[in-house]
Amino acid sequence: MDVLLVDPLVPEALAWLQERHDVVYLPELADDPAELRRALADARAVVLPPHVVVSQEFLDHAPNLMMVARMQISSDNTDLNACAQRHVRVLQARSATVRSNAEYLLYGLLMLYRRGMVSALLGRKLGQVRMGRELAGSTVGLLGLAPVAHTLAPMLRSLGVRVLGYDPAVHHAAELWDKLHVEPVPLQELLERSDAISLQMVYASRFKGWINERLLNHCKTGQLWVGVSRSALFEPEALALALCDGRIDACLLDGANAQFAAPGSPLYGIPNLHLTPRLGSHTREAKLRASWYLAHRIHETLSPDDARREPGSSDFAMLDSLGFPESGDPPQSASPSQWASLAALSRD
Repeated sequence: MDVLLVDPLVPEALAWLQERHDVVYLPELADDPAELRRALADARAVVLPPHVVVSQEFLDHAPNLMMVARMQISSDNTDLNACAQRHVRVLQARSATVRSNAEYLLYGLLMLYRRGMVSALLGRKLGQVRMGRELAGSTVGLLGLAPVAHTLAPMLRSLGVRVLGYDPAVHHAAELWDKLHVEPVPLQELLERSDAISLQMVYASRFKGWINERLLNHCKTGQLWVGVSRSALFEPEALALALCDGRIDACLLDGANAQFAAPGSPLYGIPNLHLTPRLGSHTREAKLRASWYLAHRIHETLSPDDARREPGSSDFAMLDSLGFPESGDPPQSASPSQWASLAALSRD
């Protein structure tokens, strides 16, 4: 067995990979650690879902492993040092979900600005429906300049939004701010001026609990928050208090830790906190981009000579790009068959 698939690829990418390698698809192993470790004995590459942790002990059962691949991005499910010591390549389809996450954040903002929409759909009368706001003319602060922000910023500006930004890792004089047409401001000013905050900061352990009471004291009253970053950025007690005292009117977070608002947490039962289970990256197009990217990189790793000899096969930039292909429809309107056609052109 060359490739063990525990997390599935789309059929087109799977067929492409099966033409070149011995691929075994066993999704049931995701929740059976003992059987997964037995199956790893002969695998040279493995594609895993996010909840399967790769540790030193995991690698001890995979003597032939050359690559650990994931469809989703995560920073806490893989022992990178152990993989480096074993010369195991760690691959994540990082750019595949950039656009889908940006659209999720835009959707979240629109939904929170029009929170009466749900009431109206439930059949409540106009007098019972909360009056909404328009994005145009409002101010949105981008907290973090991860690639998702690069795609979200022009979306917001096209709707007439004033866009501010802060990132602790990006100097206020960096050229990136001008390229994105985002006004860089200090963190305190970002919270004081913004009607809504979009959170897409890259997480590091030093930022655990970084969004605390001292920081949230600067929130503009009635502020809205949406985010796709790790929930560990928040100090739960501080967020709970801000949601209850009016500083934050509503908060929508994607992919929060399972214990973030569980019973016993200060956030448990707070009605204006909305959590979704990684819906930002859960689109057909993101799955297609991630599948093709992983399939091709696995082939390059396992058979580098064959990959170099295949005409055009080393350039999957059209599927790994943060933007659009040079011609044809943009990714958000492309069907699976259109993406399959792009891949077919690349290998013909």
